[in-house]
Amino acid sequence: MEYRNLGKSGLKVSEIALGGWVTFGHSVNDDQMVRDIVLKAYEHGVNFFDQADVYARGKSEELMGAVLRELPRHTLVISSKVYWPMSDDVNDRGLSRKHILESIDKSLQRLGTDYLDIYFAHRYDDNVPMEEIVMAFDHVVRSGKAMYWGTSEWPAARIAQAVEFAKANGLYGPVTEQPQYSMLYRDRVEKEILPYTEKAGVGLVVWSPLAMGMLTGKYDDGMPEGARLSDNENWAKQFVNETNRQKVRALKPIADDLGLTRAQLALAWALRQPGVSSVITGATKVQQIEDTAKAAGAKLTPEITARIDEILKGE
Repeated sequence: MEYRNLGKSGLKVSEIALGGWVTFGHSVNDDQMVRDIVLKAYEHGVNFFDQADVYARGKSEELMGAVLRELPRHTLVISSKVYWPMSDDVNDRGLSRKHILESIDKSLQRLGTDYLDIYFAHRYDDNVPMEEIVMAFDHVVRSGKAMYWGTSEWPAARIAQAVEFAKANGLYGPVTEQPQYSMLYRDRVEKEILPYTEKAGVGLVVWSPLAMGMLTGKYDDGMPEGARLSDNENWAKQFVNETNRQKVRALKPIADDLGLTRAQLALAWALRQPGVSSVITGATKVQQIEDTAKAAGAKLTPEITARIDEILKGE
């Protein structure tokens, strides 16, 4: 495993991270399977474990936390997120000071830890003044309940606003952003987010770098029974089509030449960006995290990157 600084902060995160979205508490509910996956990730050098309160309505945090508490806390980077509704209550959602400060205590309890390393604002909240959002997260950091905070799927202009407000007022600002980024979903990050975050020293930890599994090659011949995308029509519409199948098939010879699986190639491609600190992967089987963890340290030459770009552009 190789490690990168989270933006310009001193925190080092593994290039490959393990997340709990749409896996733990959904397709993986067996305590022993979760334990096997998390411990295998740790064995391969993964130190970054990403969660959110809304993942399986807290169940994902509980399942992962039960395993993480067996490991030395100082060796782990644990994150969670706040924003989405956790009940029907009008204040149990969004980025109000009330919801942020109440939610982190609940996440800490579910994860079984005294503090988070990173606490993310899971979306931007137009209904809350930026001053309230930044000051609430600053309070979380100063209280010791989180070491750093970040944003997830925020517009670049809002990230900049938060950074500048924090700087101007001596507050802790966001050090990381978590956007969707993959070979099949790249324009927003490359055209909007990275031009600001790289300059500002805000590190990206990207989610769905395998395009919900499309880039692994398992959809080459159609929709296999039980596949993740078969249960989600919206994601399937975004990624599963013949154009993308042709692109993914065309990537196989490049991966083969490099001695990589296509999943490893896709992760190495995302990590080619110096502004990306880590890629967050999910796993429903031990073999999946064994495969993705081996993408760490894989380097793509400019020639290989150019070949990949030609395929992705359909040229």
